[in-house]
Amino acid sequence: MSSAGPRPVSVLLVDDQDLLRDALATVLGADPRIRVSGGVANGDAAVEHVRSHRVDVVLMDIRMPGMDGIAATSAVLRRSPATRVLVLTTFDLDEYVFAAVRAGASGFLTKDTRPADLADAVCRVAEGDAAVAPRAAASLLRHVRRQVLPDGDPLAVLTPREREVFLLLARGASNAEIGARLFLTGNTVKTHVRAVLAGLGLPDRIQVVIWAYEHGIIRPGEADEDHPDG
Repeated sequence: MSSAGPRPVSVLLVDDQDLLRDALATVLGADPRIRVSGGVANGDAAVEHVRSHRVDVVLMDIRMPGMDGIAATSAVLRRSPATRVLVLTTFDLDEYVFAAVRAGASGFLTKDTRPADLADAVCRVAEGDAAVAPRAAASLLRHVRRQVLPDGDPLAVLTPREREVFLLLARGASNAEIGARLFLTGNTVKTHVRAVLAGLGLPDRIQVVIWAYEHGIIRPGEADEDHPDG
């Protein structure tokens, strides 16, 4: 009895340009890891599609007529919390980067991203990882503002090992880098990452970075200086 391979990532394409949607469908559909669930031209149609279809990742444009990509991201995630949103846009202006993440997006890429990198990003986001265009990352962090820390230790819910994992996540480390730094197996790292997200009530890794900056645990410039590869 043969066993089936991994289920392809189901992707919905949301963009008001027909030619771009067709091009994205061709590029992503050629990757065996991905199945294109459909393509729609605006946020309202995206919400309706998610209502009636299983969608793992929504590839979302920002500027569209009617409901824009920021509002659509919020609406999609309210309708289907398990779905991930990866914003894809021509514009990498700061306000759009920040608004997309604040709305719950798991990543932000520009439309000139190489096809192979785009497919990889879709798969990473589907697995609970994050994807941010390099030139947008600095914009994202510039917009994070420190908030007043709550009384007590904001990491009190985490075990000592989970704290170590959290700090590496907050500095942008991958699972492989965390494993190498802490001498942990891949499965153990995944278990600790899930525990960190659940303990802090965060949906994915990009929100860990934002949370850490907002609470003053990581400061601008510190992530690059302390990154495992740096």
